[in-house]
Amino acid sequence: MSITSITNTPNNIINTIETNVKNINTTHINTTHTNNTHTNMIYLNRIDIRLHQLKAQGRKALIPFITCGDPSAVITVQLMHALAIAGADVIELGVPFSDPMADGLVIQKASERALNSGMTLRGVLAVVAQYREQGGTLPVVLMGYANPIERMGIEVFAKAAQKAGVDGVLIVDYPPEEAVEQAAIFKAYGLAPIFLISPTTSTARIQSIAATASGYIYYVSIKGITGAATLDVAAVADKLQLIRQYTPLPLGVGFGISTPNIAADVAKVADAVVIGSKLIQLYAQSPEGQGVQVVQDFIATVREAIDAS
Repeated sequence: MSITSITNTPNNIINTIETNVKNINTTHINTTHTNNTHTNMIYLNRIDIRLHQLKAQGRKALIPFITCGDPSAVITVQLMHALAIAGADVIELGVPFSDPMADGLVIQKASERALNSGMTLRGVLAVVAQYREQGGTLPVVLMGYANPIERMGIEVFAKAAQKAGVDGVLIVDYPPEEAVEQAAIFKAYGLAPIFLISPTTSTARIQSIAATASGYIYYVSIKGITGAATLDVAAVADKLQLIRQYTPLPLGVGFGISTPNIAADVAKVADAVVIGSKLIQLYAQSPEGQGVQVVQDFIATVREAIDAS
């Protein structure tokens, strides 16, 4: 089953496309391979559909992050369903890696636990596939590092990710200037290439990212690693205003968001709020057997705060 290829995404076509997408894991992409160059039309996937729905409703997206395999594959799938129940719009699923240079101590330890439990990149794809098999419909973005994907092979990974039901890929250590070919491969398989912009990103690099990215752009709200504190919402608003001069893509903001009140403040200036380290902390600190419910309850309060902002 395929859906109509388009170059723009007006709200009046969303309902028709959504009906088709509900019945498939990813959009079907017509792709031409010529001299190892991928050419493809622009298609909607679950990310596009959900974010356009929210925009039409005047609402902001809530994007929780969890590390796949922490503490186990089974719990990860349970958490994904719990996040959906609580009001999440997109799930960022961390691919554990032995040297997560952009992550703070909380996510580093989560990666260690996941790797120790036997989680691999193929295991992450199996978790997504199981989530889909159990009826999970939220867009799923894999967030991780280049090494595991390049070891598998970019196109092998992209094909497997599409089959599993992945919607987007954020590779932390892919400079946008060097990721044009990889982004084209991802797009050819219906995967949105998502990039990070930081407070120190130059205007030239913002333009480069805007030309390559799809789905949404992830703005790192503070200088430093995940889980750090001291978020300046006014400074975030100023940077987002600059970024919007170069892209119509939704802008998500993450790093340093740990409470419903902070999430609500960020939602006033951003299109989406990303929250991760806090969820991992909550699960790790919960009494045995209660972690999934604790995370679900917290995300529900964040959802309520964002909607009220």
